Amino acid sequence: MNLRAPVNPRLLLTWLGLLFGAAGLILQFWLSMQGALANGRDFPGFLGHFLAFYTILTNIALVLVYLSEVLPTPRLELFRQPLVRGLMAANIALVGLYVYFVLRYLHTLDGAALMADNILHYLCPTLYLLWWLVSQRHGQLRWNHLPAMLLPTLVYFLYILARGVWVQQYPYPVLNVVELGYGQVLLNAFFMAAALALLCIAVITADKLIAHGALRYE
Repeated sequence: MNLRAPVNPRLLLTWLGLLFGAAGLILQFWLSMQGALANGRDFPGFLGHFLAFYTILTNIALVLVYLSEVLPTPRLELFRQPLVRGLMAANIALVGLYVYFVLRYLHTLDGAALMADNILHYLCPTLYLLWWLVSQRHGQLRWNHLPAMLLPTLVYFLYILARGVWVQQYPYPVLNVVELGYGQVLLNAFFMAAALALLCIAVITADKLIAHGALRYE
């Protein structure tokens, strides 16, 4: 069965994802920088703190994926790889689910801060997952890709622990070694890794099902 859409869904979602992703990151950067500088933090310190958040790093990666779709430059070739695009689907899904079920109860936001939060944690994940689903490059993920799909998050976790030893700050409560200790943080990381592994398995499964299904978008 072939379904013809009046507007190419992939092209539409590419531009929506790129525009909202860039807008959300710029808005969050501006709000965070204002707060940090008002509290006496210098710009390099603010930038290091800003880039320690998994939400920020994953959304930057999504913007680069979209840019790789619209710009032919070889410098973005990494973000055209099905493995990278697949692992980002799992990672951004984890971001949205974790914020919805855990972090949203810890803070009360309003105004521009709430807008940035909703864009980066809910809108961007939804747009990317829809974009990934209508991609025409399915069928290239393999089960032996699972360790590689988990590796970036492991590197991030090790980086956050190392940075925490240096600055005594952690971006998320579940990773706060100062308050929880290494034992609890490692246990939290294990559960998060298990959740991510399940999402990666779901992504690989979906990739295979779409590749062998009859549904096509043109």
